[in-house]
Parts: sequence; structure tokens; C-alpha cells
Amino acid sequence: MDFDLSDEQRQFRSTLRSFVDKRIVPVAARWEREDRYPTEIVEEMKRMGLFGLTVPGEYGGLEVDKVSFALVFEEISRGWMGVAGVLGSHSLSCWLLAHHGTEEQRRRYLPELATGARRTGIALTEPDAGSDLQGIRTRARRDGDVYIVSGTKTWITNARHADPLPVLVKTDITEPAHRGMSILLVDTTLPGFTVGRDLPKLGYRGTESCEVRLDEVRVPADALLGGVEGRGLQQALSGLEIGRINVAARAVGIAQAAYDAALDYARTRHAFGRPIAEFQAVAAKLADMATELQAARLLTYWAASRADAGQRVDMEAGMAKYFASETAIRAALEAMRIHGGHGYSQEFGVERLYRDAPLMAIGEGTNEIQRTIIARALVSGERAVGW
Repeated sequence: MDFDLSDEQRQFRSTLRSFVDKRIVPVAARWEREDRYPTEIVEEMKRMGLFGLTVPGEYGGLEVDKVSFALVFEEISRGWMGVAGVLGSHSLSCWLLAHHGTEEQRRRYLPELATGARRTGIALTEPDAGSDLQGIRTRARRDGDVYIVSGTKTWITNARHADPLPVLVKTDITEPAHRGMSILLVDTTLPGFTVGRDLPKLGYRGTESCEVRLDEVRVPADALLGGVEGRGLQQALSGLEIGRINVAARAVGIAQAAYDAALDYARTRHAFGRPIAEFQAVAAKLADMATELQAARLLTYWAASRADAGQRVDMEAGMAKYFASETAIRAALEAMRIHGGHGYSQEFGVERLYRDAPLMAIGEGTNEIQRTIIARALVSGERAVGW
């Protein structure tokens, strides 16, 4: 059993860490307060090839292993989780195209998506359908060689930059919901497609989260992902397994940043004539944070390595996402407590971590849903925990 990263992975992490420390950390606090889109950071990520993380090499992408994929989101989120959001939805969408798209769709989109010349996201959630994707109402009616699409999507990352935007729709309302859904690669310049309001958020700033409306948008039939109707839900769920590794890694990055800040502050802040790290109550908090952080990281890398081995990882990714996100929330709160009054001030970074962390317990399926997925796999006997 080998818990070490390969030499290539360590070098990759070192490059990422240097990029985050030099380009993201110095501007994160100010840009986050301004809710500024990180254009300059995005341009550098393009030059690094990070928009091609899940794009096969034959189309110009990096196609990194899933552990390296997790390292990207962990390191970037350690600096500013909002920046990771720009890559997250894009990478998931590229993965869907690479694994489920037709050859013509892959040739058309993936080379430019790999460089960031095109960017994308994914439109699944609706105002009345989040965890229950079978409850979506966006309808795509076939009319000759086009689909006429109407509906509303919400919480869409990269909405203003997506080209194309994969949209989960109902193509057949006579079939059971899971058989009547498809994904369309929607050209966002088509008439009837509009990006509405930006959703006001507690955290996750810098990256847009928008409402998208489709009003009788005429989408060419060849934009159907994979070219066959009725596979949309299965395609989306397969992508969410990778998405949950992404979210778990982001949570690990937030927890690492919280722990680092708490440890540094506890070493340098003095009370009653000595560093507060020497007080048992504070030391116990640091020990708990470090232990849970490492457990979350190992769960995340475990799920990623299983995915690299070609195994089904719905349960493993669910476990990693669930535990890591709860760890991030606890770590951010404990970091605030260790900082005392300073932790509640924008002059220190932990209040931002405290605002960003809860999204990890909601995104890519709430933790309540993850617990249900884990339990069903165990109770059914399909999966087991142990060696």
C-alpha cells in the first residue's frame, strides 16, 4: 500500500503551489471583497493548460490522472476557492464531452476547450429541482432538425463565458423521468438564450453564479450529447462522480488554509505571557483540525485513485465529498475561534474560509444526498467497507 505521490505528481503539485502562492494568495482577499472576476488568473491558468485537465491528449488536453486532478482543486482552493469554481464546471463539462460526445462533437469543441479559447459549464439545477434532477421542467421539443427548448436554470457557473453550455432537458415527457432526459450542447449566442441575474451569495465570490433562461431556443439536433435521446440523466450522474472528487478536493484546500492560518496565529499570538498554542484548549483544537484534515485528504485521494483504476466511485466520491466538506466547515469555524475577535474581521482570511466552506456541503449533491447514496450502496450489498 503506497500513500506517496509519484515524482510527476509531486512536481505537478509544486508547480501549482508556486502559482497559487505567487498569483492567487496576494490578491484573493481584496478581489473577493470586490466580487471581482479573476480575469488575470484565468489567463494564466489558460497558459498553464489547466482548462484541459479532463481533455484527452489527442484533442490537445492534459488528461491528468484523477489524483492530479484533485491536487489542482486542493491547491487552488487553498488560495481562493472562487477561482477553483471557474475550472470545476468547465472540467466536468469537458469530461462529459470526452466520454459521451460523438466524435464530431469532440473534434468540434475539445481542442479549443483544452486551451481555454472556449470555456464551458453545465446547466443542471433549476429553481425547483436541485438534488432531485428528475424533477427538472426544462423541455426540449423536437421539431424537424432542431429542438425547441424552454426553461430556467439556476446556480450556473461560467454562464456568461460558456460556449457551448450543456443543458439537461426533458426530451420525452411520456417516458419515466430517468429515461426521458437528454443533454443538449446549447450555443449561448442563439436567440432566446439569456443570462439573467447574478445570485447574491454568502461566499464563493469572484466566480459568477447566474440564472439562465431559455425561451423557445432553437437548438440544432446535432447538439444532442452522444447523438441519442434518453441518456441525459445517466450522463450527468456519471460526471457528478468526478465532480464530487473536485468538491472534496476543494474542501481539503479550504481546510488546509484554515489549519495553516490557525497554527500560525496560535504560535505568534501571546496571552498571559505565552503563545496561545501552549494552552491545552487551543492545542486540542489544532490536533483535531490536523487529524480531520489528513483523513479528508486521504479519503479524497482514495476516491480519485479508485477512479483512475476504472472503478465505479459513486460511494467513494460521496464519502470523500461528505467528510471533506464537513471537515472544511469545522476547520473554518475552529480557525475563527482560535483567532478570537480577529477571526471575525476581514483583515484576516479565515472569515472568507468560513463563508466559502458551507457551499462544499451543498454543491454536486447535498451531504444529505451523499449519505443516502452511501447507505443504499451498503445496504444493497453492492458495495462494502473493509479490506
